[in-house]
Amino acid sequence: MHVNSMTGYASAQSQSVAVTPSERTAATPAGRLGIEIRSVNSRFLDLSFRLPDELRRSEPALRELLTAKLKRGKVEVRAAIEMDKSVSVAAPSPMLLKKLLHTQALVLDGLPQATLLSVADVLRLVGHESQSTQDWSEEIMKLTRQGLDALMGARAREGARLAHMLLDHIAQLRGLASRAAPLVPQVVEQQRQRFVEKWREAMSLSTGGVTPEAALDRALTEATAFAIRIDVAEELIRLQAHLDELESLIHKGGEIGKRLDFLIQELHREANTMGSKSAALPLTRISVDMKVLIEQMREQVQNIE
Repeated sequence: MHVNSMTGYASAQSQSVAVTPSERTAATPAGRLGIEIRSVNSRFLDLSFRLPDELRRSEPALRELLTAKLKRGKVEVRAAIEMDKSVSVAAPSPMLLKKLLHTQALVLDGLPQATLLSVADVLRLVGHESQSTQDWSEEIMKLTRQGLDALMGARAREGARLAHMLLDHIAQLRGLASRAAPLVPQVVEQQRQRFVEKWREAMSLSTGGVTPEAALDRALTEATAFAIRIDVAEELIRLQAHLDELESLIHKGGEIGKRLDFLIQELHREANTMGSKSAALPLTRISVDMKVLIEQMREQVQNIE
């Protein structure tokens, strides 16, 4: 399975058919239909439609089509109809003219001050009548399938790019962890030597109230307690385990975005704990570098489905 991004864009347009008004039939397209599908990241699947009135009845079928293929993301579907010029200037039928004349008479009876219909008004009403009777349901479904396939292809390509970046960051984090591991015993030993030196200084200034053995034992006890506080071995082990799980999920693919986001939070927690327990500048720098990489991974994971 692939890793899919939640961001993408696709469009599709129907082919305009040039016919004369006398050649036009009920099955002949009265214009050109175009759709656009945009997708950005979101915690859940959020669909919105911007459709002209002629396509509103197709919205439930469009929603069903998209929910069958998309699992997460804020998705907007826009559609527009561009009517043929031949339709806009088509001659009105005598029956339609009689209907308009009758309607105008009724309006004038109630509103004598109303303006009479102009030729432009009649042609606009004729064009609207032709547009409103056109059935676009099959065409909108066909174009949406084409656009959806293109959108999923775009999301797959972006997802592959994000997966490659995440794997690269995982390799960098493993390198930082391998550098941090040998520093831990070195820091512990340095701190132990520091405690022993302080004990020797204290004994040289002591007037004798405490035996050397008791003082040394106390110094070593404090050194051991301090070593436990600064030991980040457990954090490194958990960090490696989270990296293994991240890598496994990326290779597995599918709907992994939420799981990846949870693991990124766990990685940040371990890196932050390392920084707070660090007693040496090299470890502190490694912790900072880890958090920078993890924050970059968090931004990338936010776009994965």
